Amino acid sequence: MSSLNTDLLSIVIPVVNESAHIPGLLECLAQQRGADFEVVVADGGSTDGTPDKLLDLQPTLPFPLRVIETRRGRARQLNAAAAEARGEWLLFLHADSLFEGTDVLEAALEALKEAIGRAGTDRLAGHFPLRFIRSEEEPCLAYYYYEAKAALDRRGCTHGDQGFLLTRRFWQQIGPFDDTLPVLEDTFFADEVRRHGRWILLPGKILTSARRFEVEGLRPRQTLNALIMNFAAIGWDDFFQEATSVYRSQDAAGRLNLLPFLQLIRRLLRPLPAGRRLGLWYRTGRFVRPNAWQIAFFFDVRRAHRANAAAEQIDTPLLDRFEPLYEKTTDNIPGRFAAAVLVWIWFHLTFLACLLGEDR
Repeated sequence: MSSLNTDLLSIVIPVVNESAHIPGLLECLAQQRGADFEVVVADGGSTDGTPDKLLDLQPTLPFPLRVIETRRGRARQLNAAAAEARGEWLLFLHADSLFEGTDVLEAALEALKEAIGRAGTDRLAGHFPLRFIRSEEEPCLAYYYYEAKAALDRRGCTHGDQGFLLTRRFWQQIGPFDDTLPVLEDTFFADEVRRHGRWILLPGKILTSARRFEVEGLRPRQTLNALIMNFAAIGWDDFFQEATSVYRSQDAAGRLNLLPFLQLIRRLLRPLPAGRRLGLWYRTGRFVRPNAWQIAFFFDVRRAHRANAAAEQIDTPLLDRFEPLYEKTTDNIPGRFAAAVLVWIWFHLTFLACLLGEDR
């Protein structure tokens, strides 16, 4: 990497087979005003002509674009591109992202710089409010809920589709992205930011495609995401080692079928000694219990949705009353066991529903 440009923003984008979406992002970036930036794309072995399309677009763009080749793996791609970037400011984006407005980058940089100046430290990172680009225009409470959740300053709510903006120095201090993880490298990095510094919500909005949710189904996809988050949190690596083949079989299957994943979980649990199975369920309860705040938050979101409030600006009176009492009464061994039992019941009911073909 050459010497850094302290005023330059480096936008890092990992891609694998994104030829249908990356041109839209580059066109959107070309319309941005007031920010000096470059784009570094890390291709992880695309087979759909993505690198060639990028090279064709390169001379038509009003900003520098570089394409590097890496082995597949989002964390590995993010790290490789960031290492090649020339800017002191880093923005990590998904290829299917867009911005709402032509001054979003300028405003975001200014907001983060001002926050750093007030805090007297660069241990801050910014993420954008999120809005899903859907094929239907009809308002949807489920998508509104996830947009509202993305604006919260809470562990587990900040993900890569919101964009990560921070200084290179802070990224180097707490990073890089963990390339030993098969998934959730962005979520764990977000937790590291929160552990060593803090997040701010940037002005503007980032638009992200809902294509995966629409193709696979929002409920099965979010159910699988919840299972993945849990297994990563409790350190059950056996699931990730075995799930690769299931992912491959589902890759182009359209609607996501949860049944093979649930069958895999049952198959992995079956030969374990009773004590270890109990330990896994208990650790699951310990992870799930503090996440019950989302139930109260949902009712606050539903009220705001009916009032047509902006997703990133809703009030949470029910959550504010519920959480202190809930934590006081359940943050103990019986509370964790109760959560484990409820999750065990939910899991087996979900498995039965999938087996009967009611929730695939």
